[in-house]
Amino acid sequence: MSDSWSVIVMPLIVSILALTVPGIAVIAAGWGVRRLQLLALAPVVSIAVLGVSATLAPMVGLGWSPLPIAIVTVLTAAAAFGLRRWVGPEHGDRTPRANALWGALALIVAAVIVGLQLAFVFGGPSHISQTFDAIVHLNTVAFAVDTHNASAFHIGATSDIGFYPNGWHTVAALAAEVTGVSVPVAVNAANIALGAVAWPVSVVALSAALLSERKAVLVSAAALSTGFGAFPILLMYFGVLWPNAMAYAVLPGGLAVVVHLLRTTGVRARLRAVFLLLVASAGVGLAHPNAFLAMVAMGAGVTVVELVSSAWRRASRRYWYLVAAILAALAIVIVGLWRFSRTGAGMSQWAPWQTTAQAIGEALLLSPHGYTLTVTISALILIGLIRVVRQPRFLVVAAPMAVASLLFVLVSGTAGGNIVRDMFTNPWYNDSYRLAALLPAAGIPVAVLGAVTVVDLATRGLLRIDAARGWRIAVAVVGVIAIFSVGASPNVLRAVSEARGAYALGPTSPLLTSDEEALLERLPETTPADAVIAGSAWTGTSLAYAIGDREVLRKHVFGTIGPDEEYIGNHLKDIESDPKVCQAVDRLGVDYVLDFGAQNVWNNPGVGLERQGLYGLTPSEHLVLVDSQGPAARLFRIEGC
Repeated sequence: MSDSWSVIVMPLIVSILALTVPGIAVIAAGWGVRRLQLLALAPVVSIAVLGVSATLAPMVGLGWSPLPIAIVTVLTAAAAFGLRRWVGPEHGDRTPRANALWGALALIVAAVIVGLQLAFVFGGPSHISQTFDAIVHLNTVAFAVDTHNASAFHIGATSDIGFYPNGWHTVAALAAEVTGVSVPVAVNAANIALGAVAWPVSVVALSAALLSERKAVLVSAAALSTGFGAFPILLMYFGVLWPNAMAYAVLPGGLAVVVHLLRTTGVRARLRAVFLLLVASAGVGLAHPNAFLAMVAMGAGVTVVELVSSAWRRASRRYWYLVAAILAALAIVIVGLWRFSRTGAGMSQWAPWQTTAQAIGEALLLSPHGYTLTVTISALILIGLIRVVRQPRFLVVAAPMAVASLLFVLVSGTAGGNIVRDMFTNPWYNDSYRLAALLPAAGIPVAVLGAVTVVDLATRGLLRIDAARGWRIAVAVVGVIAIFSVGASPNVLRAVSEARGAYALGPTSPLLTSDEEALLERLPETTPADAVIAGSAWTGTSLAYAIGDREVLRKHVFGTIGPDEEYIGNHLKDIESDPKVCQAVDRLGVDYVLDFGAQNVWNNPGVGLERQGLYGLTPSEHLVLVDSQGPAARLFRIEGC
């Protein structure tokens, strides 16, 4: 594969357009282009359009391409425009042009910083994540491209799941489909787009919704989105949780819509805001259901603060009754969602990381996983929290952080088997990594409040001493540089260093070594187009589908295994002496087998033992060596069956 980053340019452009254009069209049709904080909802709306259009396309005989996206975008925008005509002109001030320009420039800088961070993590445009879930996600994108179908009811077939959230897969598959690049390149392009564009834009949307569209808010929100190892970098190498990363990237946009609804007045305008909330919920949920649960939990925190504050100001008993009824209904919904979303005991046995005290400290400073503190961010968070305590009207800004911190402390700092821990964090598999990655999305608005407080204090100080305009500009420049420096903080650099190791390609890489990848890349020359290849998924042979463009017997480690496949897995090496092997091979239509040795993705000799028949194969009358590279990567053709 090409090592030149130029190969990623076109799929990156396609990914960015997919994550922005549909949403901009819908927002512009329904709300106009006066408010930057509404236009910044484009990524979460776009994911909804992509997920729905990919799911509806096969129902009307369309393949996955820009066409179904355009159709659903037009229909959704038409509905939004109809609501706009019914509601009337959008109320609220236009974002000042200077503020919008500063916000746009800050987002561009943030995109460059995060893009460079992720490019360094990946190490090359076609490098894959050497992690367990990379197997199924790479093959699922290839499956969507191969079948021209990215429906949520289709892509789960790679692991025998009837419905799988397709938000992330639609972007990666579209990038590969439109540009013709390899699946690994398309995947990396989609991941850079979600981290460099969808994430900062969504952070700005939430911060502006909570704190206004001041220059200080827009610039600091964009800058702070670059400063956390916990997101998006952590989810780029743990798991690997790419769909979760997409969902968390647009989650702040979903929360911004909740704030927008709560602050909208008038029945018709509220109904239009409900329409937007439904679209945003679809966007977050189709990216990943546990992000939707996070949106519900943090949105509930915002709702409680907003409604109780409003009731306190009104001092009306009738209004208190209304608020109590709304909050009771919300509690019932949350309990129902949490019961419905419980995960099995076998998949939710993740142990805590640390003590409760340590977890509280990491949550308060948004520095989980033992990442080094960033002094600038820590100071801004503390200043923001002090402002919240001194001025309770800012409690709503801290509400998402309070909820996310509670979840993180429970999962990370309380003992496994704790009933309270399991009650709240089971939908995230009781996994500290997944909840650690939520902290930046929830906590950045508090840090932004801290930044705004510093700006206000500095401005008053400069005015008090009657500083010259040149001095004021110099202070502003220093402040902007200081806050953008968080993108190169020790917190981020440590995460980048750890993540880069997960994408390193070499002779001992856990999932796919350089020898194995080279052999897979030659499959179009060494095997016919209709070849079906067997091999142990644990060792990376399944990536013959995503990288070598050849059908494989198993696209993921998990999934239903039939008796013939099980027999081949246990006995293929006995093909010369056991006639049942050939019978199973014939029934399955297997033509080739890849033997990558017993080295597996977890570097654990105890896994994959049930596939011993696929390791240590020797050339024979029935197993003809076709290609090999290095000491362990070999391709055999099955003959005589």
